[in-house]
Amino acid sequence: MYAVVHSGGKQVRVAPNEVVDVEKLDAPVGEQVTLDQVTMIRTDDGTRLGTPFVEGAKVVCKVLAQGQGEKIRGFTYKAKKNIRRRFGHRQPFTKLLVQEIQA
Repeated sequence: MYAVVHSGGKQVRVAPNEVVDVEKLDAPVGEQVTLDQVTMIRTDDGTRLGTPFVEGAKVVCKVLAQGQGEKIRGFTYKAKKNIRRRFGHRQPFTKLLVQEIQA
């Protein structure tokens, strides 16, 4: 059994007892989070597709950690103008443990 969940502008494939990283959610560590924007569910009975989301489907997760990804270093410049700029970025994320998929 697995599901495709819409979270933070991205779609993530999740299965029970799986750890996934999603865009940062406002939830403290240890709290349960319910993701209700389920795009697709695959069970033993078959596949259910949503238009755009599957009615009554939810994914219950537990927040394991809040963190930041690897640092991305960037550099911009304008030719012949002596303008140079260096920057870095670390994307925040939330690590979730998928506890159950409710169809």
